[in-house]
Amino acid sequence: MSELHEYVGPATMEKIASLAKRRGFVYQSSEIYGGQSGAWDYGPLGIELKNRIQREWWKEMTQLHDNIVGLDAAILMHPRTWEASGHVENFTDPLVDCKKCKARFRADQIPEENLAEKKCPSCGGELTDTRKFNLMFRTHIGPVEDTSSIIYLRPETAQGIYVNYKNIVQSCRVKIPFGIAQVGKAFRNEIVTKNFIFRTCEFEQMEMQYFVKPGADVEAFEAWRKRRWAYYEKLGVKMDHLRWHRHGPDELAHYAKDAYDIEYLFPMGWRELEGVHNRSDYDLSRHAEFSGKDMQYIDQDNSERYLPYIIETSAGLTRNLLMILCDAYDEEKVAGQGGAEDWRTVLRFHPALAPVTAAVLPLMKKDGLAELAEDIREELKEDYVTDYDQGGAIGRRYRRQDEAGTPFCVTVDYETKETGAVTLRFRDSMEQVRVGRKELSARIREEIKNYRRIL
Repeated sequence: MSELHEYVGPATMEKIASLAKRRGFVYQSSEIYGGQSGAWDYGPLGIELKNRIQREWWKEMTQLHDNIVGLDAAILMHPRTWEASGHVENFTDPLVDCKKCKARFRADQIPEENLAEKKCPSCGGELTDTRKFNLMFRTHIGPVEDTSSIIYLRPETAQGIYVNYKNIVQSCRVKIPFGIAQVGKAFRNEIVTKNFIFRTCEFEQMEMQYFVKPGADVEAFEAWRKRRWAYYEKLGVKMDHLRWHRHGPDELAHYAKDAYDIEYLFPMGWRELEGVHNRSDYDLSRHAEFSGKDMQYIDQDNSERYLPYIIETSAGLTRNLLMILCDAYDEEKVAGQGGAEDWRTVLRFHPALAPVTAAVLPLMKKDGLAELAEDIREELKEDYVTDYDQGGAIGRRYRRQDEAGTPFCVTVDYETKETGAVTLRFRDSMEQVRVGRKELSARIREEIKNYRRIL
């Protein structure tokens, strides 16, 4: 029978960060030395969740589309790449400092009256003049540190796709329209890092660049907007926590013909989750200019030549992870043993994303139940990431798995010894059913395929 439960309260960033550390999702980088601002480490559950989010996105982009291929470009690229892309000249934030408290702010994120009066919003002290701050990390390559050895840590993954687009056309014989997908690290020397892992200096992007014939870009742009919206619905995300934001004339990036953001209602408010951009032919024309190479696409059917337009979908992998954590977080008041009130924290991950799919729990350590449970876990390991827990009351073990987001618990009891049937418990509803040992793996697979989130 399922337990009675009712909704209690929403997620806060403090609750998310606390749970993330407590359960091994995310740790502060270099914490024993006081921590490194803007950098985070992903623990055992965090790396499983991150990898699963990446795999789902990769499957959506490449496996489910016959005309999209993958790429893994180097982080270190020729510095002329970033001159062509406009990052050397344009990738800046306006920066001000307080002369009194030494706090640092992005000038566009403090009240206009403070900026006009050069008054610090924190302490009232005097602010410095606004100056441009380039967000790219700059370093040197080779043994001599001079202007000829300057190189950058890439601030985005897209440029690796653009400079390889002709290679892929020639080696893979793809025809327009086609896309190139990539997941990789990017680095931005952010002035202010805050809201846990939302804005960091080191992060991962999931980007797909879709090459189309000029004139077909508007239709392709709208089609990709629909596909990206449907993707989050497929993941079981609360769709009333998503919305579109169209960039106005003052917001459009220098390369964009049109741009929309998918925004998510994070605990700190609506923030960008993913961008869908019509980049026109800006990128390929710039690389053609700076490299001196012909970047035109040649249609083999009619010998037509043109610079393709590019439709970009760009999402942060680590920001998606934060969104999934926030979206899955729930607190409930439930009926405990003897009818007493109890509480549980639960992460309602889609089972395809959950770091652990099934936890195997022997009812008792003795009488051969532990050994039997270990055997069942071995059977499930081939298909699923599993956990094993034999410590404490069964109810407490269920709560621990709920908090980690494990969608299925398999309880091994004395009846299992007699009939082979186990108790399969569902995280969301807390319903429990008996399932034969031989049917267990297939039943879990069926439940994952048919999962629908309880709202």
